[in-house]
Amino acid sequence: IVSGCGSSNGGGQGINLFTIDQDKELGAQVATEIASDSKTYPILDANKYASVYQYVNNIRDKILNAGNVTHRNDFKWEVKIIHNDTTVNAFCAPGGYIYVYTGILKFLDSEDQLAGVLGHEIAHADMRHSTRQMTTMYGIQTLLDILAGNRELLKTVTSGLIGLKFSRNHETEADERSVHYLCATDYNADGGAGFFEKIQRQGGTKVPEFLSTHPNPENRIENFHNQK
Repeated sequence: IVSGCGSSNGGGQGINLFTIDQDKELGAQVATEIASDSKTYPILDANKYASVYQYVNNIRDKILNAGNVTHRNDFKWEVKIIHNDTTVNAFCAPGGYIYVYTGILKFLDSEDQLAGVLGHEIAHADMRHSTRQMTTMYGIQTLLDILAGNRELLKTVTSGLIGLKFSRNHETEADERSVHYLCATDYNADGGAGFFEKIQRQGGTKVPEFLSTHPNPENRIENFHNQK
């Protein structure tokens, strides 16, 4: 296991048959599909809500510009904010298309916590976890069909990506990489732990959507702190 503040590469566990360019193409198609479905994904207008976007983008930029994101210059790293206060979630499509629900923005208590969550999502794209799992789930032919314009397959894969349950190994990698990214910033490197600590404090409340796609092993908070 790589220490959060130590050196690390852009790899990840699992075979990936997709290329960097295919990650970018797939991510762009997924982003187009999401943008076309405003009922399911009511994205806030960036001009009307400029201050919110500026706030989130500033955090994103601090993480990206700190020098530890392997594919900093390869991927889009575009943030979209989805207006849904009841959904406590965030996800990142291949190629760095980042989606943050207003529900998680209101749930978090500090900028450090948001930086930890964004670092975690950036890590999933940077380590190419989605396409690693898609290699196992779908194989390269499905990707080629999507890139060739198969709209129905694209819809299926888009839904699969948004609801994708990463393996615990990939979740651990993303947590550790979040710490690694934040070590080079002025944020608390283990900021992501605060999100899970708040969930623990709330106890019997409804489990956030984030945990349906991001497993919550008991040692996850401890792992954040230990990596720091």
